[in-house]
Amino acid sequence: MKKSFIWVLIALMTISLLGIIVIQSWWINNSINLNEEKFNKEVFSALNNVERELVASESTLDLDLLGSELSSTLPGHSRLDFYYRMGKLEDSSLITDDLSAIMSKSRSRFQQNLNLMEGIQVSKLLQSRDLTERIDLKKLSAAIRRQLTRRNITVGYHYGVFSNKSQSFVILDDNYVVPEESNSQFSTTIFNKSLYNSEYRINLFETDNNVPGILYINFPERKSILFKDVWPTIAGSVIFTAIILFCFIYTIYVILRQKKLSEMRTDFINNMTHEFKTPIATINLAADSIINPMIINQPSKVDRFAGIIKQENNRMLSQVEKVLQMALLDKKDFNLKLSEVNVHEIILQAVEHANLQVEKKGGQVLTELKAIQPNVMADHTHLANIVHNLLDNANKYSPEKPDILVSTDNTSKGIRITIKDKGIGMTKEQQKHIFDKFYRVHTGNLHDVKGFGLGLSYVKAMVGAHKGSIDVQSELGEGSSFILDLPFDGGQEKFENGVS
Repeated sequence: MKKSFIWVLIALMTISLLGIIVIQSWWINNSINLNEEKFNKEVFSALNNVERELVASESTLDLDLLGSELSSTLPGHSRLDFYYRMGKLEDSSLITDDLSAIMSKSRSRFQQNLNLMEGIQVSKLLQSRDLTERIDLKKLSAAIRRQLTRRNITVGYHYGVFSNKSQSFVILDDNYVVPEESNSQFSTTIFNKSLYNSEYRINLFETDNNVPGILYINFPERKSILFKDVWPTIAGSVIFTAIILFCFIYTIYVILRQKKLSEMRTDFINNMTHEFKTPIATINLAADSIINPMIINQPSKVDRFAGIIKQENNRMLSQVEKVLQMALLDKKDFNLKLSEVNVHEIILQAVEHANLQVEKKGGQVLTELKAIQPNVMADHTHLANIVHNLLDNANKYSPEKPDILVSTDNTSKGIRITIKDKGIGMTKEQQKHIFDKFYRVHTGNLHDVKGFGLGLSYVKAMVGAHKGSIDVQSELGEGSSFILDLPFDGGQEKFENGVS
C-alpha cells in the first residue's frame, strides 16, 4: 500500500468524521432552539391567560365595597333605591308611598349616577386602590399553576408582582411583601434580581396611560425543559460518535502499525535471505570441492571442507532456531527450567566467546563484576542467550574498534547487569521501538550489520518471563547502555511448573 494513498485515506476519514460531528451539533442546536421557541410561546400564552383571569376576577370582586362607596355620594332616597336595584333591599314594603313618589321624581338623577358608577368612577376607584387590594393572592397562584400545567410545564418556578408605584415587588411566591421605606431599590436586591431580569413578564391592569404592575415569572431549571427532548439524542450522538472516533483512531493505528510491520517483515525476509544465501553458497562450494577428483583423495582437505559444511550448517540452524524461538514466545509455549545459576560464570563464558569476534575489529570486552551475590534462580540456557544477544548487539553497532564493558551490581531484590558500548547510539524515537520484533536500527551507509531484528525482542520476552526488567540508555553517536535487572527468585512462583 503506497504511503500517499494511506494519508489520503486518513484525510478522507478525518473529514468525514468532522462532517458528521458538525451536522450532529447543528441538528442538536437547532432542536434546542425550537424547544426554546416553543417554551417561550407557551409561557407567554399562560401569562396572558393569567392576566385575563385577574381582570375578570377584579370586575366582580368588591361589589359591596363599590356600592357602599358610590351610594354614600347619593341622597338618601337615591341610596335606598340603589340598594334596592343592587338586590340589597329585598323587602319593598320599606319603601312608603311618599318615599316612592320622591324616588320617582329623582329617577332621572339616579340613572345618571348609576351610569357614572359603571363608567368613570368605577375606573378611577379601581386605579386608586393598591395593587395588592386588586389581586386575590390565592386566585393568582392557582391561575399560574393551572395555566402552566395545561401546557405541560411542570418545572419549578418563582413568580412576583412588581408595583410601578412603589418600584418594588409586592408579591413573591404566594406571599405579600412589604417593602422597607428606606430601601427604594428593594426590587433589585440579590433575592429578586434573577426574577426582576426575567424575560417572562406581562403588564397587569394596563390602561391607556397607566401600568400599575407587572407579573414576572422565572424558571431556574429552564434548561432542563429545553434539553428534555434532546438529551436522548445528545447521549446517543456522543456515544456513537465516541465509538466511531475510537474505531477511527484504532483503524489509523492499525494501518500505520501494519505498514510498519510490513516494512519490518520485508526487511526481515531480505536479511534472512542474505543470512541463508551466504552459508548455502559456502556449503555448495565446499560440497563441489569434496567431490572434485583432485580433492576427494586427499583426506585432510576433505576434512577441512567437511568442517566448513558443518560450521555453515550450524550457522543456518542457529538462525532458524531464533525464528522458532520467537514463534514459541508469541504463543507463550515455552518452558523455563529454573535452577540456581551463577550470573558471573555465564557472563565470563559469553565474554570469552564475544572477544573472538570483537578482537577481529581491534576492540575489547572488559568486565567489572561487583555483585556480591551473583546467584539467581533462572533458566541457564535462556539467561546465557540473553547475555550473548546483548553482547552481539553491542558488537554489531560498534563499527570501529568496539569498546564494551560488562558490569554487575546487587540491588535490594536481585542483580543488575549493565552492558555498555561506545557505538553509534540511538535516537529517542529508535529507543521506543528497539525491543519490537523485526525492528532494526538504521545504520545509514553501513550495510554490514546483519541480523533478523529478533535478538532484542527475544531478550525482552525472556527477561519478562523471569519477572525482570530491561531498559536502554543511549545518545546518538555516544553509544548505548542496556540495563538488565533480574530478581533472585527468577519468577519461581509464576513458573514453578516450568510452563509460561
